[in-house]
Amino acid sequence: MPATTLDPNTALVLVDLQKGITGLPTVHPTAEVIERGARLAAAFRKRGLPVVLVRVVAGAPGRTEAQGGGGGQFPADFADLGPELGHEDGDVVVTKHTWGAFHGTDLDLQLRRRGVTQVVLGGIATSIGVESTARGAYAHGYHVTLATDAMTDMDAEAHRNSVEKIFPRLGETDSTDAIIGLLG
Repeated sequence: MPATTLDPNTALVLVDLQKGITGLPTVHPTAEVIERGARLAAAFRKRGLPVVLVRVVAGAPGRTEAQGGGGGQFPADFADLGPELGHEDGDVVVTKHTWGAFHGTDLDLQLRRRGVTQVVLGGIATSIGVESTARGAYAHGYHVTLATDAMTDMDAEAHRNSVEKIFPRLGETDSTDAIIGLLG
């Protein structure tokens, strides 16, 4: 369902737009995803709305066959946020150790302190960090909107499944331009 409205206290949450993730091969050009995320961030900042930049610093401690999992450590610059996002002092930076940005972090506390009732999400990977964070936001009672052109995945089918099957059950989906238009 296309985005229809944004609450007065909406936050932008960009997931894993960091050096170690944006360097991976993705379905859609990473540069375009980052550019759209940066435009969303600029629009939210211009209106005095919270911008949350989420980064992952280590794999979850559970066993996994995936590269980098099982509590493995990443290179030193892995979690460096892309300078294109224009990180500002007022932005909230959340550091996570699992796929979703709510589990084991202070994200919910940070949002509630700011009176946030809705989140707009984007980032990489659609089916992992973004979807897990969207599910967490929904479970925490936030209205969820997903900027589907400000996200990508390493797997085309996984991206499609999240965008077409999962996200419409969690909230509204739309383009970066449409969401910026709703900011007024």
